Amino acid sequence: MPQLASGAIYYIVFLFSTTLHEAAHAWAAKLGGDLTAYHGGQVSLDPRPHMRREPFGMVILPILSVLASGWPLGFASAPFDPIWALRYPKRAAWMALAGPASNLLLVLLATIALRTGMALGVFAVPVSVGFDHLVGTVGGGPWPGVAFVLSVLFSMNLLLASLNLIPLPPLDGSAAIPLLLTDGLAERYQRFLLGNGQMFAMLGMLAAWRLFDVVFHPIFVTAINLLHWGAQYG
Repeated sequence: MPQLASGAIYYIVFLFSTTLHEAAHAWAAKLGGDLTAYHGGQVSLDPRPHMRREPFGMVILPILSVLASGWPLGFASAPFDPIWALRYPKRAAWMALAGPASNLLLVLLATIALRTGMALGVFAVPVSVGFDHLVGTVGGGPWPGVAFVLSVLFSMNLLLASLNLIPLPPLDGSAAIPLLLTDGLAERYQRFLLGNGQMFAMLGMLAAWRLFDVVFHPIFVTAINLLHWGAQYG
């Protein structure tokens, strides 16, 4: 596939996956009683409200990185009321988990589509796998392109879920920790996070970046071996 076309697919998958991630945050906050993101238009699968909120992270940076490397780098965010989060730290924790959960849902849907293609005989177990090559194809037609899109959808959302679940600020995993704490500890932790999260955000991202290859590789290999049940990809 030409590099420009593959880069465009990577960006479209990134845009859709990130939009769903942030919409899931906003929807979970609305269910928990915080209407901040709802009033900002973020409870939506329309990417435009999310792009207006983070034009650099959703548009400029990912497009530039796709043009430079073929891979989109970017970020987004959904607004929330910190007073609500302090009053209801466990509701805020569920809000945080909703984003990665939406990415795992897309991984599941991509898995079903890939397995269906193999059952119908249009996809096959490949000799080797890669981030955007999870199945082989039988014959030509549209199936190589479909396989590429589904592979990128599977792998990118597995990556987004895994990265965001690392329990370091500003990632979602750090905001989900109150679910493991007593009510009193959850409130104190949330107060600490709201008061100091920005200070630790850069350190957290640097640490997560250093850890990510170590964390993601075994997750990716395990997921691929589950996709191709009985295979032994390493």
